[in-house]
Amino acid sequence: MNIMKQLIKELIIMTGATAIIAAAVFFFLIPSHASISSVSGLSMILANFIPLKISAITMILNILLLILGFFLCGKEFGYKTVYTSILLPALLALLEIMFPEFDSLTGSDVLDAAGYIFLVSIGLAILFNRNASSGGIDIVAKIMSRYLHMDLGNAMALAGMVVALSCALVYSSRTVVISVMGTYLNGLVLDRFILGQSLKKRVCIVSNQFEEVRHFIIDTLHSGATVYEAVGAYHMTPQREIITVVDRTEYQKLMSWIEKNDPDAFITVYNVSDMRYKPKVY
Repeated sequence: MNIMKQLIKELIIMTGATAIIAAAVFFFLIPSHASISSVSGLSMILANFIPLKISAITMILNILLLILGFFLCGKEFGYKTVYTSILLPALLALLEIMFPEFDSLTGSDVLDAAGYIFLVSIGLAILFNRNASSGGIDIVAKIMSRYLHMDLGNAMALAGMVVALSCALVYSSRTVVISVMGTYLNGLVLDRFILGQSLKKRVCIVSNQFEEVRHFIIDTLHSGATVYEAVGAYHMTPQREIITVVDRTEYQKLMSWIEKNDPDAFITVYNVSDMRYKPKVY
């Protein structure tokens, strides 16, 4: 029963996120004419040569890419990718029926492109954080990553840029520039949405009040920590360095406590975007 509830919850969240993406495409991307890093953007270009609606072309491309992905990448594509790949063009078709004469919310191609980047990043971030995707370009990137031995992020950027440049076949140089810049900004914003939610800080502290710092981290922040023996190169003085990984709130509390109790402490801070193992407390 719990598995069924979890599945229903996942489907509701993925449906909502895909609806956000569909709205971003229909209300902002299509009016802007910018082909920004998506199969929907490519479909918009192809609609100028093929007598089909954008939703129909998107459905055809997504199905073809799913079939290609299953043959080339095996079982990497689960039910979530299949579900969202089919749902997105279906929602686009629904919006086409509901708003047959829709033009633009802003009257500006630049503002439409900006609106698309912001809105689609929210939807994609929700999907990515649920270990799902909207299919399309993601499938192309995974295929490129496997067979061209490219980093997945670089593969997505390259595939997105190819889609962006394709609008040169139909639209003006202004639209091409908006598409290329939009694809780049879309990557930055998406990284911020995704990584910003899980970004942590790796804090390395050398303090004369070592025990007080250690107790604050363990007893107040309830975080793990690791202690290293270090030697200062100038006076060759033995020191103990304590390292902990904390979230934003814990980081602010830790910095405030250190500034108040040991302003002379030596601190280095690094951003951490991925943790594969939980910190061990010992």
